[in-house]
Amino acid sequence: MFIGEHQHTIDTKGRVVVPAQFRDELGEKMIVTRWLDGCLAIYTLDQWQKVYENLKKLPSTKREARMYTHMIMSKAAECETDAQGRIRIPQHLTKAAKLEKHCVLVGVSDHVEIWDRDRWEEYYALASENFEEIAETLTEFFE
Repeated sequence: MFIGEHQHTIDTKGRVVVPAQFRDELGEKMIVTRWLDGCLAIYTLDQWQKVYENLKKLPSTKREARMYTHMIMSKAAECETDAQGRIRIPQHLTKAAKLEKHCVLVGVSDHVEIWDRDRWEEYYALASENFEEIAETLTEFFE
């Protein structure tokens, strides 16, 4: 399970340090892809297989399903950690998430997200303002 928030920088080659606690669970190879709300998602290879299996269940006759699948799969890239614990994020992904210098890696249960720091702060402030109302609308999903 991935939890926590870690501030980092991304260098000019698109490399970012993956925190040790995330690296331990992610392993040496991982999948990075475009994700929702303007961030990137990092998945273990096993978890990526589950994402893939779920995408295959979507009806290919529905345009929205095809678009969603295209956005997730076409931007996905396999990355591996180097000796310093960094991954190199492909340029098409850093561009998609508007990652330039400062970023935040956020543990989100079954995956890790990489956010531009300013975008994360805006998103988090909005979510914080509405936390109770959001929680009330989601109670039906809890047992």
